[in-house]
Order: sequence, then C-alpha cells, then structure tokens
Amino acid sequence: MEALFLLIPLALIFCLIAVKAFFWAVGNRQFDNLDSAAQSILFDDENAPDSAAKTPRTVSLDGDRGGDNHGD
Repeated sequence: MEALFLLIPLALIFCLIAVKAFFWAVGNRQFDNLDSAAQSILFDDENAPDSAAKTPRTVSLDGDRGGDNHGD
C-alpha cells in the first residue's frame, strides 16, 4: 500500500511530461507533413550519382571480386 504513495505521483509526473512533449511537438510543427517522408521511398532518387545507383559488387576476404566462387 505504501508503494502506491510513490507510484501514483510518479505516474502523474510521467503523464504530464508526455503531454508536455506532445504539445511541444505540435507547437513546433512536427506533425504537419506525415505523408511525404513515407512516399519518398517509392520514387527513384534523381540526384544520386551513377556509382550509388549501381548494385555494389561484393569483395571476398582474399580479394576476389563478386561471384559465388569461394576458392573451390
């Protein structure tokens, strides 16, 4: 029972902090545009350099480039 005298005020303090953080985020316009970030992964990046657009080749530890040949 005595633990409730500690836990209830702590829970109220955490709730007040969460509410204050939510209103801070709304006030700083954090929730204005939720769709563009989600849709940006659906489109190609037109400004990417050619080397980043190509699929990278793997390099094994012995210096052999690409392929599935593991020294056989």
